[in-house]
Amino acid sequence: MDLDVGGRPVRTDEQGYLLDPEDWSEDFAERTAARDGIALYDDHWGLILYFREHYQATGLVPTMHMLVRTLGRHHGAHFHDEKTYQRFLYRLFPSDPVRELCKLAGLPKPPPDT
Repeated sequence: MDLDVGGRPVRTDEQGYLLDPEDWSEDFAERTAARDGIALYDDHWGLILYFREHYQATGLVPTMHMLVRTLGRHHGAHFHDEKTYQRFLYRLFPSDPVRELCKLAGLPKPPPDT
């Protein structure tokens, strides 16, 4: 499946994940988000770039548990704050935050239950 990004075709699988991670660009993320019905704002971009940096540093895709435990703690130190952060992530990416973030960040499709 091809997605037109900046006048050139970018190959994705049937779910929209990049086949070649080197094809990632902010334009790709914008086009993919628009196709998925998501408008990208600062909070979205912060998470997309966090996913890219984390993957480049570790070779692993962040899990929901890791997001809530690490980034959620920046918003507060209690379990209640972590649950609030998880709800915040679902408001940004309603279908599945980790899967959508991987797709938008040009990362491989995460395994189930991440």
